[in-house]
Amino acid sequence: MLGFGIIVPVHLVVLLLGRRDAVPPLFLAYMGRVAGLRIRVEGQPRTGALLLANHVSWLDILALAGTSRAIFVAHSGLMVHGGLKWLCDQNCTVFVTRDRRATVAGQVAQVRAALGSRPLTIFPEGTTNDGTALLPFRSSLLSAVEPLADAVPIQPVALDYADAAEIAWFGEEPGLANLRRIMARRGRIDLTIRFLEPLSGAALADRKAMTAAAQAAVAEALRV
Repeated sequence: MLGFGIIVPVHLVVLLLGRRDAVPPLFLAYMGRVAGLRIRVEGQPRTGALLLANHVSWLDILALAGTSRAIFVAHSGLMVHGGLKWLCDQNCTVFVTRDRRATVAGQVAQVRAALGSRPLTIFPEGTTNDGTALLPFRSSLLSAVEPLADAVPIQPVALDYADAAEIAWFGEEPGLANLRRIMARRGRIDLTIRFLEPLSGAALADRKAMTAAAQAAVAEALRV
């Protein structure tokens, strides 16, 4: 709370100077550190990449923002929490409604509009997993980059927690309960982030090929 109280006024001042993107990644990295994250990075995020990462915990957002200055595609359900939505907005989060097929075209347009110099992260599983296996990657949002596949790096990312099953947030566990459990946890949370090679060749043929190739690359990196 002390860190939040210090950094928000700084952010508001920087915001007035037209640098909306300067402070939020630093704040998210700081919060990850407070939560116990200790990160080792392999590879590097490409400028303007679309990052396709496995999803284990809310810690993933803190880790990726801190290491790559990424922005995120998130479920619109977060919008009902005023304070959390405000925090997400500061980092230019793109909100989509994943469970309504009628909105897919609008979601694709949102994703395409968000592509820029900062990496944009999609969690293709659509939800968090239990830390021991991958859920099937979904391809719908990759429609946004089908016509741009040669111009936008499509980069798989493997988030490899040393104790993934212990920190995973999934199933029926309420978010606040998971937050309390993680913050009360003793010791560090070791995470290796592997920024894998961007997809190329036949893997860029269409959204389904991109999805399958990204899942295979992440699975191989995680050995699951």
